[in-house]
Amino acid sequence: MVSSFTVVTRAPVSVERLFDQSLSIDAHIESMARSGERAIAGVTSGRIGLGETVTWSARHFGWRFRMTSEITALDRPRRFVDEQVRGPFRVFRHEHRFETHDGQTVMTDVLTIASPVFGRLAERLVLVPYLRRLIRQRNDVLVRAAGI
Repeated sequence: MVSSFTVVTRAPVSVERLFDQSLSIDAHIESMARSGERAIAGVTSGRIGLGETVTWSARHFGWRFRMTSEITALDRPRRFVDEQVRGPFRVFRHEHRFETHDGQTVMTDVLTIASPVFGRLAERLVLVPYLRRLIRQRNDVLVRAAGI
């Protein structure tokens, strides 16, 4: 089974600036400090680009995980997609959309996930709420780093 969810973040910063912050490995590491997330292979600092990969090491749910993601689509400053190419999920796809509306940047995160072991119930009750919180925390850090 596959689960999807969306997180919408509004910010009074330029769409280009927030887009670039969203591709920053350093900003991602800062936003995931609680889980001790580190970039250990591929692009490990600076901005990641189309076709490039990063391997993350992090602790979630008390376990250490490694996940390699690739930027599979990039249309600056409107959209990019990162997808797991190796790691703990059967499916992990994160689409990042950016637009300007009423003088603000609207950043929309659409995540599609499939648990490796547990079914849709575990995804809905555990993984989706957990990942939704992580994305909101990450976005708060990105917005601050973008100039607020």
